[in-house]
Amino acid sequence: MRVTSKGQVTIPRHIREHLGIGPKSEVNFVMQGNDVVLRLTTSEGNGRGGQLIQRLRGRASVRMSTDEIMALTRGE
Repeated sequence: MRVTSKGQVTIPRHIREHLGIGPKSEVNFVMQGNDVVLRLTTSEGNGRGGQLIQRLRGRASVRMSTDEIMALTRGE
């Protein structure tokens, strides 16, 4: 893996998917001897799901019951 002139590297897709790293995810680099370890920052609400929930919170504007929404998505 090559480091760019800006000091950037691409985290392979399988590693990003395994760790749940997406856009705006926070990661840390930790030195362990001569090795560097990449760690996903895990603070409450900072994970991939927490970020999604925070972005979507308060966005619904249609007042429908769960049954009405399910019927709509099923095409009933």
